[in-house]
Amino acid sequence: MTNYSATRRSLLTGAGAVFAWAYLPQFARAAGGRDPRLVVFILRGALDGLSAVAPVGDPDYLALHGSLALSIGGDHPALPLDSFFALNPAMPVLKRLYDQKQAAIIHAVASPYRDRSHFDGQDVLESGYPAPGFTRSGWLNRALAALPKGDRVGASNGLGIGPVTPLVLRGSAPVLGWAPQNLPHASGDLTARLLDLYAHRDPALGEALSRGLEIDRIALRQGIDDGAAKARAGYNTIAGMRQAAEGAASLMAVDDGPRIAAIAFDGWDTHANEGGASGRLAQLLGGLDGAFEEIEKGLSPLWKDTAVVAVTEFGRTARINGTTGTDHGTGTIAFLAGGAIAGGRVIADWPGLKDTQLYQSRDLAPTADLRAALKGVLADHLGLSTAALGDAVFPESSRVKPMKGLVAA
Repeated sequence: MTNYSATRRSLLTGAGAVFAWAYLPQFARAAGGRDPRLVVFILRGALDGLSAVAPVGDPDYLALHGSLALSIGGDHPALPLDSFFALNPAMPVLKRLYDQKQAAIIHAVASPYRDRSHFDGQDVLESGYPAPGFTRSGWLNRALAALPKGDRVGASNGLGIGPVTPLVLRGSAPVLGWAPQNLPHASGDLTARLLDLYAHRDPALGEALSRGLEIDRIALRQGIDDGAAKARAGYNTIAGMRQAAEGAASLMAVDDGPRIAAIAFDGWDTHANEGGASGRLAQLLGGLDGAFEEIEKGLSPLWKDTAVVAVTEFGRTARINGTTGTDHGTGTIAFLAGGAIAGGRVIADWPGLKDTQLYQSRDLAPTADLRAALKGVLADHLGLSTAALGDAVFPESSRVKPMKGLVAA
């Protein structure tokens, strides 16, 4: 994989813009005045869905998940979602959105990958292919390329937050990248000279530099200055999840900004000292909760046309291990939030937690295909066709039908 942060392009574009392709167009509005946004959070490291959204109504849950199991009583009570499921108490924002019918959870879900390697699992999650080994492009970039032209976000660029664009957003479609950098701003005169030089010597790089400076100008116009950029340099920390989301929302809020964004949050591997209602996992979930809140605040009043999706490469074992953590598993959860989401529900064909019901006698068994959920959002929120989703966006997946009813009518 190319580390774009080390290219000439990244060094020339100052403190904010790291790399960019193509242009920032004015966007066509959807029918009825909708101007949809989509944000994808990639949670790298695998998420314990049983401690994030607990099946407290399952009689086998408490004994199976031990000290990591959530309870609706005690010192850190879980937040009831319905008569069967409860949310980790570290996520009060998501609970509020859920109660407002602006958030939903898909439980017992997984990508088609089953072999528990982080590297390969993330490859499948972000590439959208049914097996690992396809790292040249991601499903979100191919979705950008397949958007209906002149409709909804048809001419939209994607936005990758971070020093390296997540795989999910890499590919042939126009992509903008932005990350905080501790580099000095070039003077106006130097910038003009560089633009003139590359316009004659390297037109493609000149165009990239021009567009990179444009996204930098948008960032500065939205108040993302040098001080804020330095604060955001730790966007992979727990507090940094909120800061990265704040930056993405600021860039997506303007008329000439991007409409689709991806941010990767690392550190979700909880082999040891995971914690349940409190501890490391709860801290991570609290950071994610803050990221949801920053997207909501930053895109208001566009929140009504916004969908946010948070996904991970696989789940974790149903039983805890000897270091009070969980090992690599299979079934997990996906979070959906936004004013565009038909929320207020946990979507689950619950498989049960008895030994005979676990996948390979160790994991939550997946009963939903993550691609079906992603297809449902892309189809109903952005207008992608079933054919494009089954062939180009998620290759070899025509038998996986889009999940219906995820987007509010």
